[in-house]
Amino acid sequence: MRNTRMRSYPRRVNFESGDVEFRLMEPADEAATLKFAQTLAVHDMLFLPRNISEPKVLSAWIKEIERGSIVSLLAVKDGAVVGCGTIARDPLSWSAHVGEIRTVISSHVRGTGVGRALSNEAFDIALSMGLERLTVQMTSDQSRAIAIFEGLGFRTEALLRDHVKDLQGKTHDIVVLGLDVSEVQRSEQGDSSDVTE
Repeated sequence: MRNTRMRSYPRRVNFESGDVEFRLMEPADEAATLKFAQTLAVHDMLFLPRNISEPKVLSAWIKEIERGSIVSLLAVKDGAVVGCGTIARDPLSWSAHVGEIRTVISSHVRGTGVGRALSNEAFDIALSMGLERLTVQMTSDQSRAIAIFEGLGFRTEALLRDHVKDLQGKTHDIVVLGLDVSEVQRSEQGDSSDVTE
């Protein structure tokens, strides 16, 4: 059974490649997060709706964290940010019950389990926020990331052709995956009854 309660942060997780600290992003992390964002490949940033390597975009992100519209979790290794998982929602919209999970990691920690762990952490935070539906979106060629979220129960709901344009002007298709939180809760209740029987 998944532990869907909000975990306490910061917390350290050991990987074969070394320890990684997961901690909630705060205004003091702005410079370190900008440095991380500026090392990302253009294609990796297409996981996100805005170019976070721009200082004004990152400042707006910090303001959203302070307002409570966004919760962001950083993965920090050897003092440097190597990943970020964010849960974004718009409490004033018609879709206030929906949260979008966004994750991105540095290329040098790919294949070490950090991305999967970060996605799991962000998912657990999202489940603890009282949201009814969760979505993720990414370019359709990000098969590893799609597989991680499918493993969490997300299913493909839409393919948006030529939906994003990278900094070189090339268009990419976006796949949107969704999850009904009540399905996760039912699954957990089933797991829990299996344990008690």
